[in-house]
Amino acid sequence: MSHKADAPFVPLNIAVLTVSDTRTLETDTSGQLFVDRLKAAGHNLAERVLLKDDLYKIRAQVATWIAEDVVQVVLITGGTGFTGRDSTPEAVACLLDKQVDGFGELFRQISTADIGTSTIQSRALAGLANGTLVCCLPGSTNACRTGWDGILAEQLDARHRPCNFVPHLKRAAPCESRG
Repeated sequence: MSHKADAPFVPLNIAVLTVSDTRTLETDTSGQLFVDRLKAAGHNLAERVLLKDDLYKIRAQVATWIAEDVVQVVLITGGTGFTGRDSTPEAVACLLDKQVDGFGELFRQISTADIGTSTIQSRALAGLANGTLVCCLPGSTNACRTGWDGILAEQLDARHRPCNFVPHLKRAAPCESRG
C-alpha cells in the first residue's frame, strides 16, 4: 500500500549502467526504460553508461559513481544471470557497506507473476555505499519495468511512507546530465 505524506518531492541524481556484450545505446531498451521512468518521476539523469560484461570495468564504474558527490542512486541492468560472463553481483557486492536483502527478495516475489519459477535465476540485489543506493536488476526490459514500477518508484520518492531510501542518501545538488 502506497502512502504519500505531506513531505516535498526530492529529485535524486541517478546514474544508469547497462551491462551487455551485445547492446548499444541505440538498442538498449532496458537502460532507456530506466532513463524514461526516472525523468518522468522528476529525477535527474546523472550519467548513462553501457559496458561489456567485465567484472573489473563494472566495479570501477560503480566505484567512481559511489565516490562522486553528485550521484545518489545507481541503477544497473544486466549481468545478473548465470551465464559464464554474468558478473554484476560479484562486481558490486564487495563495494556495498550494507546490503538491502529485501530488494532481491521482493523483486523475485513480484516477478513470479510474469515468469513463474524462472525468477529464482535472478540475482537481483541492492545495497548502500557511501550514501549511494546501488540496485542491480536483470537485463530484460520487462524486469527493469517490474523493478521500477514495483519497488523503485516508491522507494526513491521522499513522500512514500512509512519509509523510503531518500533519508539514507548523500545530499547532492541537482546535476546536469552527462549521459
